[in-house]
Amino acid sequence: MVLVLRALNLGDLLVTVPALRALRREFPGHRIVLATPQVLAPLVERTGAVDEILPTADPGQLRWDRRPPDLAVNLHGTGPQSHRALDALAPRRRIGWRAPGWDGPYRDEIAARHPHERERWCALLTEHGIPADPTDLRLAPPVHPGPAAPALVHPGARFGAKRWPADRFAEVAAALERPDRPVLVTGTADEHVLADRVANAAGLPGDRVLAGRTDLHELCRLVAGAALVVSGDTGIAHLAAAFGTPSVTLFGPVGPEQWGPPRDGPHRTLGDASLRRGDPFADDPDPALLAVTVAEVLTAAAAVRRRGGELSDAVSR
Repeated sequence: MVLVLRALNLGDLLVTVPALRALRREFPGHRIVLATPQVLAPLVERTGAVDEILPTADPGQLRWDRRPPDLAVNLHGTGPQSHRALDALAPRRRIGWRAPGWDGPYRDEIAARHPHERERWCALLTEHGIPADPTDLRLAPPVHPGPAAPALVHPGARFGAKRWPADRFAEVAAALERPDRPVLVTGTADEHVLADRVANAAGLPGDRVLAGRTDLHELCRLVAGAALVVSGDTGIAHLAAAFGTPSVTLFGPVGPEQWGPPRDGPHRTLGDASLRRGDPFADDPDPALLAVTVAEVLTAAAAVRRRGGELSDAVSR
């Protein structure tokens, strides 16, 4: 039995997909259990790397009533809370960042060579003798939603530091609207008011607001079949990268070198790093984000849609 801890959110799960697949290859005869929120089950299933979810919202809620796992892998953090939670299970072997009582590489040393979160987890496994490929992040897409592939505009983010102004999202939505490419405004239930404001300002009908109306399975279907995703640095941007959907992601306090999409896909990232304040938990938008203009977003959107078409033609040939 291999137990992996990653009790975080949607984007956090997606950056560990290559590491999870590396563990699957390394331990083909073991049952791999992922301690993560149950709501992420539709994504976990698509990784092809996990046999079972152990519903866990944070390390302090980790509950294990079986024999000690053969291996405990900490893909959650550097400790001490996550390390203690796994130590309590008395695993035969442990993989994680170096900490008191834990062998392994120092996280800061790895981060200096591998700034991207996805690369860091792969490097951690490689240091422990398990080869991992950080480019192995793509997910099998769900069924395409239909002939009119929508453009998805996602104005929300967990913290204000990553939220581009709503009026600018509305301008982008209005400019992207086409008969063959309806614009849909996505978000969580808590972001419904924001999404409604964006849709109203863009002149979109109320039924285009999907905030709070989609579960994760439906969101996957929408993103996989979309013509374009425009968002801040949040979970839906990672979904677009996982499905290879053309995307424009606006970065503020944290740069794309840490959380951005692959450079070889139909994706563009925007944000002036020279203005970056760097506080991801601030209530107001980071200056790097505010420096992004509507014109820049629309130019990037046109570029990634062309790039997406070129990649599709290459695959079909």
